[in-house]
Amino acid sequence: MPNAPHGHAVVAGIGEDDKRSFATLRARPTPRAERYELGRSLREKVSRESMGDWTAPPDRPDPIRQIEFSHDGRIDWLIPVRVERMAESPYGFLRGTAIVMARDVALLPSTGITPIISGDSHLGNFGFYASPERDLVIDLNDFDEAHPGGWEWDLRRLAASIWVAGRQNGRTEPQCEEAVVACVRSYRLEVSRLADEPLMSRSFQRLTAEKLEADVTEGSLRKEIKRASKKARRSTSDRALPRFTFEHEGQRRLVEEPPITTRIPARDEELLAQGLDEYLGTLSPHWRRVLGGYTLIDVAHRVVGVGSVGLRAYVALLEGSSPDDVVFLQLKQARRSVLAPYVHGESAWHAHQGQRVVEYQQDLQTVSDPLLGWTTIDGRQYYVRQFRNMKGTIDLSSIDAPALVDYAGVVGRLLAKGHARTSGASMIAGYVGTSDVLDVALSRFARLYADQTEADHALLLKAIENGRLATR
Repeated sequence: MPNAPHGHAVVAGIGEDDKRSFATLRARPTPRAERYELGRSLREKVSRESMGDWTAPPDRPDPIRQIEFSHDGRIDWLIPVRVERMAESPYGFLRGTAIVMARDVALLPSTGITPIISGDSHLGNFGFYASPERDLVIDLNDFDEAHPGGWEWDLRRLAASIWVAGRQNGRTEPQCEEAVVACVRSYRLEVSRLADEPLMSRSFQRLTAEKLEADVTEGSLRKEIKRASKKARRSTSDRALPRFTFEHEGQRRLVEEPPITTRIPARDEELLAQGLDEYLGTLSPHWRRVLGGYTLIDVAHRVVGVGSVGLRAYVALLEGSSPDDVVFLQLKQARRSVLAPYVHGESAWHAHQGQRVVEYQQDLQTVSDPLLGWTTIDGRQYYVRQFRNMKGTIDLSSIDAPALVDYAGVVGRLLAKGHARTSGASMIAGYVGTSDVLDVALSRFARLYADQTEADHALLLKAIENGRLATR
């Protein structure tokens, strides 16, 4: 488990980025027009209307069993925290169960076009962060499950999450439908636009907070963008010092806040220090020299997210030449993507899962944290990034129904940008076409899968009630 069952095919992808070598391959790539027509011809294999279908198959695994499977190898005393966060709402359940939806969507009919995808592209996994130039940008911001895979898998998960989140925030069914249609339409239009752009040009497309604020029309969304971006700009290492640290015997220490932030044994501190030394070797020479000028002061375990709860995650405090010159780094355990069992070929396996996360994050984002790197600690693989890097998110409960439609269009556009940066944009554009057939179909899927998520969430609550799963 969770391998594809006997009788179901997993995706063997087709795309634009077959391994090429300037020394050995002299033939010109397939023209865009031909790739577009190839994508269009895939409608005969998988009709766009059929993208709206969802019925739980008879052999669908018990979602609670899949959750239990995903708990294997996690820190035991944190599993109840994870269960509690998933139990809060169907949206919390969806966020924490990428493993469940990965199997569901991977075994549906698909085109076989496999760019690099997020693997967990729900509505909450888009947000603000700082570019290397310290501009505030908005993009995909979670890549723990990133992997080559079907573009439809990402779009289905995003569409379903919009409907689930919409219901949670009191939106009517027509309002949820309008938001999903806006998302899919925006994805379709953007991937088609980018397919006509030069490959290099696609790599520089980005959306800043200022441009986003100027583009939106809905007042509550513009207000929330201002609030979220203002808060994100304050989320920096130096501003975090009073909240996350205290002074002890003349040295700064990280504040302990169980169960979120907890101290670790001295042995683990030493292993983390060694792991950070190895991590430096994965950075570019400039950033290796910059970070090499800092001293590791303290480390602690810190719980993050929903799906990641129970995996090892640490925050490290580094100090430069003065007490207020600090950097917070986050080390997160990386495991095999939930998508890997459903993709044929070498791309399904990676020697280092932290490296997978870092490289695919750089593939999908226009600009990324320059301190992204990876390491191995006590036999476990990690990726490393800045902990306080002007990160921020849109509060979905603070925007009204028209603003949700606007925001759904924004995230659809960002997802298309990520896919188009890697592989298959022309073929995806050919398949999705210029009509609203796919928009309507995926809105139907989103409604049906929202129902499925609520049913699965009810099973989780029942499992908690009967003692199968524990919360705090």
